Amino acid sequence: MTNRVVLDPTSERQLATRELLARPKSIVDQTVGLLDISKARGDVFLTQLESRLVAAGAKVLRFRKPTFTKPAPVDLRHEIATKCTLVIEALAD
Repeated sequence: MTNRVVLDPTSERQLATRELLARPKSIVDQTVGLLDISKARGDVFLTQLESRLVAAGAKVLRFRKPTFTKPAPVDLRHEIATKCTLVIEALAD
């Protein structure tokens, strides 16, 4: 058996560790951002999710990346961070 090396496409030299934030007790009155990464049919999934979130008492804001092949632009990330208390990123094919 040969040894294989798996390369990280992000070129990170050290693993980034982040503490998870505490989950809210309820989504009532939360502003949930739904980020469509621009893959096929992701919007269909998010539309269904939006209707369930609104029925559960959340306010929903929709966002869309210009392309799924690159990270979201800084201004889009900033807008989401300043307007939303929770975020769901969707990808679907």
